[in-house]
Amino acid sequence: MTDAEVHAPLPSSLPRPEGEFERLVETWRTPTGWRFMTSVNNTSIGLLYIGTALLFFVLAGILGLLMRAQLAVPDNTLLSPGTYNQIFTMHGTVMMFLFAIPVVEAIAVYLLPNMLGARDLPFPRLSAYAYWAYAFGGLAFFCTLFFGLAPDGGWFMYPPLTGEKYSPGLNADFWLLGIGFIEISAIAGAIELIVGILFTRAPGMTLRRMPIYAWAMLVVGVMIVFAFPAVIAGTALLELERAFDWPFFIQERGGDPILWQHLFWFFGHPEVYIIFLPAAGMVSMMIPTIAGTPLVGQRAVVVALVGVGFFSFGLWAHHMFTAGLGVLEMSFISAASMAVAIPTGIQVFAWIATLWNGRVKMSPPTMFLLGFMFIFVLGGLTGVMVAVIPFDWQVHDTYFIVAHLHYVLIGGMVFPVFAAMYYWTPLINGNRLSETLSRWVFWLMFGGFNLAFFPMHITGLQGMPRRVYTYDANLGWNLLNMLSTIGAFIFASGVVLFFVDLVRTLRRPEKEVGNPWNAPTLEWLTSESYGNRSIPRVTSVNPLWEQPTLSEEVDRGQHYLPNTATGLRETIATSPVNAEPRYLMILPGDSWLPVIAALGTAGFFLLLTVKMILLAWIFGFMAVAGTLGWLWQSDRKPSIDEARVSDDLVLPVNARGTASQSWWGTMIMLIVDASIFASFGFTYIHVSMRLQVCPPPGAALPALPWQFASGGLLLASSALMLLAVRGLGKRRLPWLVLAALGCAAASFMLDLRGHQFAGLEPTASAWGAAIATLLGYQGLHIVLLAIAGPYLCLRAWRGHLGERSRATLDNVALIWHYTTLQGIAGMVLVHILPLLME
Repeated sequence: MTDAEVHAPLPSSLPRPEGEFERLVETWRTPTGWRFMTSVNNTSIGLLYIGTALLFFVLAGILGLLMRAQLAVPDNTLLSPGTYNQIFTMHGTVMMFLFAIPVVEAIAVYLLPNMLGARDLPFPRLSAYAYWAYAFGGLAFFCTLFFGLAPDGGWFMYPPLTGEKYSPGLNADFWLLGIGFIEISAIAGAIELIVGILFTRAPGMTLRRMPIYAWAMLVVGVMIVFAFPAVIAGTALLELERAFDWPFFIQERGGDPILWQHLFWFFGHPEVYIIFLPAAGMVSMMIPTIAGTPLVGQRAVVVALVGVGFFSFGLWAHHMFTAGLGVLEMSFISAASMAVAIPTGIQVFAWIATLWNGRVKMSPPTMFLLGFMFIFVLGGLTGVMVAVIPFDWQVHDTYFIVAHLHYVLIGGMVFPVFAAMYYWTPLINGNRLSETLSRWVFWLMFGGFNLAFFPMHITGLQGMPRRVYTYDANLGWNLLNMLSTIGAFIFASGVVLFFVDLVRTLRRPEKEVGNPWNAPTLEWLTSESYGNRSIPRVTSVNPLWEQPTLSEEVDRGQHYLPNTATGLRETIATSPVNAEPRYLMILPGDSWLPVIAALGTAGFFLLLTVKMILLAWIFGFMAVAGTLGWLWQSDRKPSIDEARVSDDLVLPVNARGTASQSWWGTMIMLIVDASIFASFGFTYIHVSMRLQVCPPPGAALPALPWQFASGGLLLASSALMLLAVRGLGKRRLPWLVLAALGCAAASFMLDLRGHQFAGLEPTASAWGAAIATLLGYQGLHIVLLAIAGPYLCLRAWRGHLGERSRATLDNVALIWHYTTLQGIAGMVLVHILPLLME
């Protein structure tokens, strides 16, 4: 933005019309009683999200205490070996998948809209769906412990031990299918956050002025989009092997157990930084406040965040040093493991410099932030140690790694989250947590943590392996294990005291929030369900410090959108770089439909696990119906074409094509889709390269005439969809869509027939199974088109498609063209790779 734009007069200094504020409040009113479940507002969903994630933190902590009680003394019989395996698997799984990732997304859903100056994120019902799918599925998954059905193969689920031969029960299936939809929930949250951060920032909040926390969540959202598809693909492959005997990981039939490690750790190591970066973003927000001075090197910190995200994708084989990789691969991973310490160190030095420049007040957040820096730096030092290959060979799968992991994750995420709870809890009801109790909480947690996990470095160096349920008394580990157990219970007592204080604080009478820490960022303007009374214009990095009258101006409605222009929930959509106002974004209201869709999704996966096929499909139909129902409601023609959002600014209502938030949400979803396909493609390449002859003896590729005919029909299908998009408003549109659907379906049938004539049996070899997976994934997209096509036709026949309500048409067309590209890419991959290997 130019200097003239930055220093322009305020949008309005005139008195606001009578009744305007009351209409705004009524539009954003949160349902009460049992209807609260229908709420989709970020404030309600964010609090539910945070509360549920903290519940899983407590449950996983209880499992950890059971493990430490078992290991307190040698030759203990408190837990049986099978029970211990289930408990340590669930401890790691719940902490990583049901607490660590959800809690960082939950805090972002709660904080980011107000921090960005927006009324809400662009897809409120998607946030609600992500939360309820996580809550329903996560609680059901945890309850498998009480029926002896909990997974017992470790949170990493390495084949072949988790294959049907060595794990014949349903335990592993609950992990594979349960984690699958939890990852879908995380991806839905990431799409919401990416589009929200890029397109709903307050006018004037350029990328340079965007809060560090928003930068952190933007990087994390992009990381989730590219990292999580690998584990979704991996869990799908292992479940296909267990359910249908497709031998992806069975070495005797051309499979490879190392394939699982590649897919899992391509997700698993970036996940460590997906957990850490939001915590680092929160630290970068809190430290300037407690020091009373701007963050030192803000631009360098932003570059460091991006650098950590970039390097994290080069670290997946960090966990595979002992898997037989070549010298070149190990050297590359070792270098990347050390390089990631550089951008991390930049952030740490920026925090120290900021504290040095300011006048630090020893408040509860301060204590937890200092504790975080101490613990995390120690964890980072041991991380550099295990990046050295010869040392890692010695300590791999010992308790040294357990200590390192907890120093990085608890120090790097849990302590910042507790600092954030003390810092941002006043936003809920205006009350702070007790400063007196906070000192007890901190020292119990800090002292207990170090007593619990520091001795594990020594037990690991002395040779104690991970994942053992007991040990012999003569090995010299007795005292160290007892100290670790005592420390774990001390740490837990601090957590219990924190929750007692939290419940007491939330039960106190509500009062005005204000700005108790004298913070510089916009979330302290208000904590109402509608966000701010008016959306502020931002002219600086620290607006509440550098624009001292901003709070009063916003409360008087002197900035943008002090009303509801259409009678619906709205926010201003801005350009992604300079945050210039582009259009008025209509947001969907409260509804049961996200709850129904989430319940259907969770029920479908969990019922498939217990082989209740008919009931599972009923729940699957419920999920599809709920999703289509909320999409039908969301894509509606606005009542007006333009809206006045201030005395001197009129904006169009909603947008179409590439300017629309729904187009970008669909595009990001397709990037996730392509990443899953790429993981299946990698599987095909990996098993092919293990063959001495490709195709293997007795196998053959589909004949080219079948492939050419199938590809031609796919291209014809996309061409028909192009005509349908251009024929918007004409009667022929539905018939063009149905013709395109017919071509797509015929293409898949030809492809399937070609595979059958080639005699490809997915149960015969991993190579055949990999090709069948590519074909099956294409078939899944044809099924999606078979749902989307008739839905689009129905909207056309009902008169709901037009130039001002065309999001459904544009988004379905995107999915259609992607399906064509994916189908052709799969054919090329299957036929070209064997030629290259000749």
